[in-house]
Amino acid sequence: MTNQRMVISDANSGLTTKTAIPRPESALFSQNGYLTKRMLLKKLESFSNGAKINNLIDAMRASSPTHRAMDTDDHNSWSLRHPSALSMFDEIMKASIGKQIVVFLDYDGTLSPIVDDPDRAFMTNEMREAVRGVAKFFPTAIVSGRCLAKLYKFVRLSELYYAGSHGMDIKGPSKGQKKGNQTVLCQPAIEFLPMIDEVHKSLVEKVKYIPGALVENNKFCVSVHYRSVEEKRWVELGDQVKVVIKEYQHLRLCHGRKVMEIRPLIKWDKGNALEFLLESLGYAESDDVFPVYIGDDRTDEDAFKVLRNRGQGIGILVSKVPKETKASYTLQEPSEVMQLLKRLAEWHKRSCPY
Repeated sequence: MTNQRMVISDANSGLTTKTAIPRPESALFSQNGYLTKRMLLKKLESFSNGAKINNLIDAMRASSPTHRAMDTDDHNSWSLRHPSALSMFDEIMKASIGKQIVVFLDYDGTLSPIVDDPDRAFMTNEMREAVRGVAKFFPTAIVSGRCLAKLYKFVRLSELYYAGSHGMDIKGPSKGQKKGNQTVLCQPAIEFLPMIDEVHKSLVEKVKYIPGALVENNKFCVSVHYRSVEEKRWVELGDQVKVVIKEYQHLRLCHGRKVMEIRPLIKWDKGNALEFLLESLGYAESDDVFPVYIGDDRTDEDAFKVLRNRGQGIGILVSKVPKETKASYTLQEPSEVMQLLKRLAEWHKRSCPY
């Protein structure tokens, strides 16, 4: 089996994508551009589902740390390694001169505050205008674990690219069509949709007796939120999740900020979504691109890692407390993200007034 380059063009979006794929006897993509079931199963990761969930409760606690007061020296050392993107703004912009800036933004905890009810994680109108301002000058994408439909409902900006379900559902602005239309660019896990629906229904039934537990269907993944669940009930909640997922060997369990996520067992994450969008925009092998990725969650680390490996652009972690990260810079909260976006738009206006 040899690797060849496949070119995928979309007349509506105006995007052209070159993708390195294995070349088997039958085509990897069906006529509609999606991965076939046979090839999807070949992309399954080799680790054991069971081994991943044996220490589920420990993982839940690790994803929901009680933030203790840190030693001042440790905090200062971390801040020196990961300085504020606002304080280093001029230096960052100098590094981007002569390159195309592309902006990637997580949603929850980055553009909106973290809230107990995920259905009420609204971004402010001022934040929306800040994002709109940046998108006037730079290609801009929202990359989130949310399902794409809900993500678009929150943001409501048709000129952006959207990568929902951790990048397993990517759409971009259509060209030559009615304003507001979006074109599907990538859905590498479409064969898993019936399985995800089954898991969602099962989990809703299993956890409905646990106060505060919320199961969210994000189309290509299922999220089990436990932000409002008493910690003494976490073992019970974790057991119910294990009961369901053990029946599905082609799904994996991942962790975010007080959320367990069940996803297809394929090699695809926010880092892959970032690479796909850069490639679609024509910057796959370009030295003249400067990606800026801003996110707050451990799932964003996959994107930060991609940027480090590429040696291009910067990752910015949104966090008030020190934590292990591949990001180069930090911001403390969504309000600082908004400040950075506004400064970025103003910087462009000053640099390119015409």
